[in-house]
Amino acid sequence: MQDPVLLQMYSLVSIEAKKSRSTGRQPKEPAPEETHESVFGVFLREAGVTLKQDGTSNEIAVDQVVFQKRIKQKLQKSPRYPGIVQEFTSGLESHIEDPERFRNSLLPCVPQFCASSFQESLLRMLLGIEMLQVTLLPETAASPLSQKDVTRESEYNIPRIIINQLKWLDRVVDSKELATKLMELVSAAPVEVQCDIITSLPEILEDSQHNDIARELNSLLQENTQLTVPILDALSSLNISSSLLTEVRGAVMATLAAVQLEDLPVVVKFILHSVSASDAYEVVCSLRKKLELEHCVLPPVLQASQSCIKSKGSAVSTSTPAAGSSQDSVTLILDGIKSAVRFQKTISEAWIKAIESVCSICQVIDLLVLFILHSTNANQSRRGAERVLKVKVRTGLIQETLLQRTFRDYSQVGPNVMRGYFPSILALAQTLLRSPDPCVVPFAGHMYRHSFTAFDSYCQQEVVGSLVTHVCSGVGGEVDMALELLCGLVTEKPSEMALYAVFVKGILDYMDNLTPQQIRRLFHLLSRLAFGQQQQGSHIQDDIHIVIRKQLSSTVPKYKRIGIIGAVMIVGSMGALRHANAFQYCLLQVTALLELVKSSSESSPEAAALYYDELANLIQSTTLDPQVQVNDFQVDFVVDVEPEISGSFPFPANVMYNLEDQSKEGIAINLLPLLAEDIQNKEKQQSQTQKRVSPLCLSPFFRLLRLCEEKQHHGDLEEIDGLLGCPLILTDMDIMEKMESLSKAEREFLCSLLFHTINWFREVINAFCTQKEVEMKMKVMTRLQNITYLQTLLEKALAVTPGYVPPVANFDGESTDGIILSSNGPMNKAKKGKKRKASGKNSSESSSQLEEGTEVDKSLQGIPLALKEPPEKEKEKEIRPGVSLVSYRPFFRELDTEVLSMLQCGLLSRSLLDSELHTKVREEVLLGSAELVFLLADMQRKLEFSLTAAPAKRAPFLKSVGFSHLQQRSSKDVASYCVQLLPALCSHLENCHNHFQTLLSENNGMVDGPATDVHEHELMSSGYQLLLQVLNTTFSWSGFSQPGQRSLLKKALGVLAGRLKEGGAELSNTFFILQSITLILKPKFSHNVNYIVRLLDYASLAKHFLSQEWVTASGERERGSKFNEVLHSVLSIYLEHVDDVIKAVEEITGEGIRELLSASKNESSSSWPTLNRQTFLVFYKVLMAELEKATRKIPPVKICDSSESEKLLKWNLAVRVFHMLLNLVKVFDSRLVLNVCLKYGRLFLETFLKLAMPLLDNSFKRHKEDVQNLLKTFQLSTRQLHHMCGHSKNSQDMSLTNHVPALKKSLELFVYRVKAMLTLHNCQEAFWIGNLKNRNLKGEEILSQRSKESEDDDEEEAHRSPLQQEESGDEVPAFPGFLEGIMFTSDTGISDLLQFRNFIIYIRGGNKSHMCRSQATFKS
Repeated sequence: MQDPVLLQMYSLVSIEAKKSRSTGRQPKEPAPEETHESVFGVFLREAGVTLKQDGTSNEIAVDQVVFQKRIKQKLQKSPRYPGIVQEFTSGLESHIEDPERFRNSLLPCVPQFCASSFQESLLRMLLGIEMLQVTLLPETAASPLSQKDVTRESEYNIPRIIINQLKWLDRVVDSKELATKLMELVSAAPVEVQCDIITSLPEILEDSQHNDIARELNSLLQENTQLTVPILDALSSLNISSSLLTEVRGAVMATLAAVQLEDLPVVVKFILHSVSASDAYEVVCSLRKKLELEHCVLPPVLQASQSCIKSKGSAVSTSTPAAGSSQDSVTLILDGIKSAVRFQKTISEAWIKAIESVCSICQVIDLLVLFILHSTNANQSRRGAERVLKVKVRTGLIQETLLQRTFRDYSQVGPNVMRGYFPSILALAQTLLRSPDPCVVPFAGHMYRHSFTAFDSYCQQEVVGSLVTHVCSGVGGEVDMALELLCGLVTEKPSEMALYAVFVKGILDYMDNLTPQQIRRLFHLLSRLAFGQQQQGSHIQDDIHIVIRKQLSSTVPKYKRIGIIGAVMIVGSMGALRHANAFQYCLLQVTALLELVKSSSESSPEAAALYYDELANLIQSTTLDPQVQVNDFQVDFVVDVEPEISGSFPFPANVMYNLEDQSKEGIAINLLPLLAEDIQNKEKQQSQTQKRVSPLCLSPFFRLLRLCEEKQHHGDLEEIDGLLGCPLILTDMDIMEKMESLSKAEREFLCSLLFHTINWFREVINAFCTQKEVEMKMKVMTRLQNITYLQTLLEKALAVTPGYVPPVANFDGESTDGIILSSNGPMNKAKKGKKRKASGKNSSESSSQLEEGTEVDKSLQGIPLALKEPPEKEKEKEIRPGVSLVSYRPFFRELDTEVLSMLQCGLLSRSLLDSELHTKVREEVLLGSAELVFLLADMQRKLEFSLTAAPAKRAPFLKSVGFSHLQQRSSKDVASYCVQLLPALCSHLENCHNHFQTLLSENNGMVDGPATDVHEHELMSSGYQLLLQVLNTTFSWSGFSQPGQRSLLKKALGVLAGRLKEGGAELSNTFFILQSITLILKPKFSHNVNYIVRLLDYASLAKHFLSQEWVTASGERERGSKFNEVLHSVLSIYLEHVDDVIKAVEEITGEGIRELLSASKNESSSSWPTLNRQTFLVFYKVLMAELEKATRKIPPVKICDSSESEKLLKWNLAVRVFHMLLNLVKVFDSRLVLNVCLKYGRLFLETFLKLAMPLLDNSFKRHKEDVQNLLKTFQLSTRQLHHMCGHSKNSQDMSLTNHVPALKKSLELFVYRVKAMLTLHNCQEAFWIGNLKNRNLKGEEILSQRSKESEDDDEEEAHRSPLQQEESGDEVPAFPGFLEGIMFTSDTGISDLLQFRNFIIYIRGGNKSHMCRSQATFKS
């Protein structure tokens, strides 16, 4: 039974065929079979083709070429030719009226005798005969392709088979008619048939029709987006002109937003593969803006739901293609971009440039393209991707949220989308983590973390292996970040990380290169893996225990320290609060491990002290079970106060520094007896196995005790508050007056006693500085005063004790042998702790103030005061030299960051109450200058360590001694704490400023008047300097440039802005300094502080700095690279914020530099004191750069522009200032100045050509005189630039000659641009070209050229008219309208470029007729 669809197609074919022949003859009735046999059938049979019936393929007995030749001969030789052709065609129509025979005619013929070769179908063989093609081709094209109800047959796709008959014909007789017919069919056929026709057009049509058919396809693309894919496929294969291709691409780009998602990969591929090198950047920029991949993927929740639906079976499979197709489309889009980037260098460069030019937050496509660029094999693309990624991360345009969104949305999209770029992601993360820039290092951590979370186990193993490599590298920044990442991964993904515990355990072999803080992190990481809540990594527990026991049993102090640190970190993981059933077993292990550590460290005070410190750090940062307690402190270090202290000591024992009520029996710290006993034990060489109570353990043990109390009582230290005011058993400090008469051992004993006392007070301040009670605050302040006083005694003691090595105070560091201690000699007066002048006050004389009429508190009589000393001894002590304690800082206990909160203390009150709570005496104490300097110096050291040094450039190990507690805080925490202290710092700054203002007013403008307290003056000066350093270090923190910290910077700047007085016009005295800091920092964080610019007049402030001479503390003029850098910034800020930049440049050039030229060698400009011969280059570079930048901001000319005259005046001023700057080269002719001239001279010339010449074109008729004057002035500048090029050639300086080719090219463009302007206004007769000789900066002709030209010039002179001879002399007169330009005739190299001929162009002024001849003279 025949297919009804095929019957319908057959009838449509016959109808269309008859319609096509309706013009010229009447419709013909179907001929009987005999007629067909006599014409069509007979010819086919005689030619070698046998027609078959019943679905059997037609047979052919000869090759198809022979068949075509025989048919052609039979038709031509027939006596009825050419009518026989029509009869043959009619027979074909009748034959294919039967659907079966029609299908057989479309299918390949079967060879009768052998199957040696493939033979075409009957219809295609007949189409290959030209005389039949004219008739058969329209019939074939008019087949059922145009009918809307044509459907696919189950076995054969008839429409596609019909179209295939038309492909790759040897010759198409009428290609244009065929193209027209095919496009008509496209407009009427079903969509599927339309797609087949369009995609086959390049294979059907000849090249001559490609442009026409491309235009029609472009129009069709705008009308029907369903045909996007076939049309673009066809356009990609058509040979069309570049202009038409650009037009088509623009149309495609315009419809990009309306394209279906499944068609988008083809569109992107077409766009990228159709670009040229000239328009690649513009096309890529436009594509980047319109290609929004964020909308091409489903949210993660929907992706998960689609995955669940897919997994349920085929019953609901029809509901999921959308998700799969969207994921596949994104994959294909990225593959298309990758293909274009890999095989077209211009595309990769355009993508890099496009992403680099983005000034807003980047998109997902930007990050993905960077991964693609890095994944290519081209080194340039890889380096470009790394560079752009670093820049965008540093500026905050690529943030962690974008990376998170990219991994979240695209790690599960399609097969191997993000997974395919894992090697590039890993390599980029490694590069960023090794970067010295702290702004990009955290982003590398995010890349590692997301890669571990999103990818499979192989990638996770690679991530862990890479992080372990970073740790083992030994580079400080890499190690810190890698350990932090590993710890974070253990916290987030403990079960996954447990699989790679063996890799992490390998770091134990590289602990020699790690610092104590890094060792803590490492053992914290390993203990979390091995002893965590789930204990997924329990298989490495035994290995860790073995390592710990081995280290603890070592006699080498370094390895014992590692064992103690590791054991305490394991205790932290095992002893954390757990469920009751699991804790008992862990408690036994914890107890056993603690006992092991304690027994291993008893014989070594240093090891025991480290154990106490590490346990204290653990308690501070971890929640341990309350059963961990400390009870031995009172037994070892505290004794009851007795009237007499018995024992044999080097000095008489005395109870000192008591802040408690002496009427009651109390306790005291047994320091002097312990120190004496410890020295005796060392001399006796006590057995190493016996427990020793050493004063080294006093401060660490107390720290452990108070942290335990804080944890158990939620910050309340009432149980141990007696230790704050309790006295110490020391000796009378009057012994300091006899230091020179003491033996070396006694002097060293006294120095050790002072060190231990100071460290005890420092630890006491650490403990109680956060207490809120007024009395506690008073005692803390007094202890701070004790420290500052004892430090003055220690300086004098160290000065007479050469070679003394203090006792260790920070026990987690290496040996202190490498620390270079100060030798004897006068200490720096600017340092803290110098002996203060006696002022009659109780306690430190510059540290506290008593109200008039109050009694001296008798409880403070233990404090040694200078009040007790006669004036003669005071003078002797002031003269006596001391040793600076700067090099002894590693031997002092570290102050916690919370101690800096004492800077917020203003007026403190303390009442001494009796039992009836009646006030006996009242004291008011202020934070004194010595204590202020002490706290600020400590704060500055902390800030320098935490905020200034980049992680990868940390100071050597010994430099980090004394910052163990600070290292456990992040830089962000430290910066946040500093911002909290900013109001207090500003208040102290105001007070220091007011102090000096008062001195000036009291001493008639002199700071050091006769009534000035010299010591107080030095302390206030040091405090002032430290305050400025603290503020500068705080605001110089590079972390402020990170996106996450900008709110913190805004808060800090808000504090500064809040110091402005109401009204905004008047500034407080000190805020002028704060403005100055902001001014210096603005170049670094301009994108963060723009909102505060409206509050600060930067232009006037910067000018104020530029208008005064900068001197050092010694009164000498400031100089050096750092000074030049700051001066460059200040001058740039001034010109950036001034109202008129060009006028400001003219003012500095015309006034300041002229004064400098008339001044003597070492003098400066009177109006700009910072401008001298040493800083001229800084000024010159900034002036040239800002002038060129200002000219670029002059708006371009517009049609009917009312501001034309104003713009012309601006350009006149700019050109005049530019000429003034260039003329300075005649005086300052150094290589660096010439380099600036050549660089910015070319940039200025290019800007002039781009913006000024269109303005001159528009203004020539209305402002002819102004235009001529402007060109005249500019001609002088171009001549000077030409002389500089000649000088560069003569000097053969590569740094100068590198600028010459581009400058020469711009000068040549300027020549032709002027000629174009004259031609535009019909003044081309005024254009004349003549010779211009190469000259040096002094105007002298270059000798190398004179010898070559002398003969030719003499010959030319003989043939010139007098006017020409006058005009072509060595110095051409500079009359109005004179220009000079340059051409070059060789581009074989720099040396050849410098040998080209030079030309002079004249624009003649005069009447309107411009009756000047045009002439050109030049050499070959």
